[in-house]
Amino acid sequence: MSGIHHPESLNRADEVERLVDAVKALIIPFIREADEAAPTKASGQLAVNSKGVARNVLVRSTTPEELAKQLSLSLPEGEGRGEEGLLQTIRDVLEHSVNTWDQGFLDKLYASTNAVGVVSELLLSVLNTNLHVYQVSPALTVIEKQTTKTFAGLFGFTGPRAGGISCQGGSASNLTSVVVARNALYPSTKIHGNFCATGPFVLFTSDHGHYSVEKAAVTIGLGSAAVWTVPVDDAGRMKPSALRDLVVRAKAEGKTPMYVNATAGTTVMGSYDPFEEISAVCKEHNLWMHIDASWGGPVVFSAKHRAKLAGSHLADSITVNPHKMMNVPVTCSFLLGPDMGVFHKANTLPAGYLFHAPAEATNGAAESDPSEVWDLADLTLQCGRRGDSLKLALSWIYYGAAGYESQVNQAFEVAAYLADALSKRDDIVLVSENPPPCLQVCFYYAPGRKIASSPEENTRLTSRMVASLVKRGFMVDYSPGGLGSFFRVVVNCQTLKGTMDGFVKALEAVGRELTTV
Repeated sequence: MSGIHHPESLNRADEVERLVDAVKALIIPFIREADEAAPTKASGQLAVNSKGVARNVLVRSTTPEELAKQLSLSLPEGEGRGEEGLLQTIRDVLEHSVNTWDQGFLDKLYASTNAVGVVSELLLSVLNTNLHVYQVSPALTVIEKQTTKTFAGLFGFTGPRAGGISCQGGSASNLTSVVVARNALYPSTKIHGNFCATGPFVLFTSDHGHYSVEKAAVTIGLGSAAVWTVPVDDAGRMKPSALRDLVVRAKAEGKTPMYVNATAGTTVMGSYDPFEEISAVCKEHNLWMHIDASWGGPVVFSAKHRAKLAGSHLADSITVNPHKMMNVPVTCSFLLGPDMGVFHKANTLPAGYLFHAPAEATNGAAESDPSEVWDLADLTLQCGRRGDSLKLALSWIYYGAAGYESQVNQAFEVAAYLADALSKRDDIVLVSENPPPCLQVCFYYAPGRKIASSPEENTRLTSRMVASLVKRGFMVDYSPGGLGSFFRVVVNCQTLKGTMDGFVKALEAVGRELTTV
């Protein structure tokens, strides 16, 4: 039986307590297994239990088709399967999911969360409120405004109206920045669409920039052809001179240059663009300057590394994703800016059934400052909004800015440790700098330090080695390059140096297996 009844009295607290205790008994072993496997990573091989059986804590690899059969998920047409069915499904999910708590997860620009993250998600689930208007989410609204204001201040946005909004991921933050830029620079577009008397809009982004800029252009009706990519230098940084040339060319072709997306920590190489020089081009031609700091933004906490963000205060908007480098639960993304009045003017629309006058919005209490926007959905493209900012706030309260500085510095030390170890090998050719600009280390596997002349051969070898590494408990990624695909290993704030030692050993072993004739 499903256990769903319609009694005269409620007993929901007891039901929640029972289920939370039952689920806790499943998820704690899942996390603990990753912790217990951590010391064995230094060997470069899978952990072996007391019975001599190797166990890949990271993942149980299956094809999509095999997994669909094994899960055999069916949604009841009649009565539910109740607690027993619920817990069995949770067991199946845990058994067949990638354990991002495992040290071997070095794949994407994120990893596991932490204890505070788990607690924050639980609290948000219990509250289950919508952060669109103050009336239904008073505490979370105040927390978001204070958190974004403090966060924005780290990047140099210190004016009285500085702050930000939380969005559903970095792509959503970048999309919002494009909409705000267009509506702010060309207000008539908010009513009449993408028509501009001086010609079609053009957006500029680094050749190494994230694809979300093209997605944003498609979404708002500009089309992907409206995005012009700017060449990068050998370190993967946007060339300001090339940007200026492209802006001049766009104008000569009768187009309207409108927006520049610079990057703090590119997806593949981790490069930081020269923001001060890019800002000079933007000011010269009246362009909106956005910085996509989804990945590399948290270096702002580090006195040792924040110089990478020099010039961030000159931007009109900045995207930062604490769910990446800071291990805050997915999703947690912010769009920050020097003046929230610009955001409000760009996005506000009349909706009397939702947004009310200040006195009404505060339930008739003393009237709030009319210059402040407390109904946060009036600043965004979303109406339904989860209180994701709480996840950063609680984590910040727990660790403090000093704690984040320590975590960021440690992660950069581990990335440099790996890059240095690989640079000394005669079967590796580094693609990224040593030390790397951010937390990913990129390289080719090349016996004798001779990269194969065939890009196809390099891609084939890299992909096969990546698949073999998973069987040893290490999950990394690879990216296309001029000589074929190369390895991309992403360190996070919880990665241990011993894990890097084990990865190098595992890499050597699988390389030998696949290249020995």
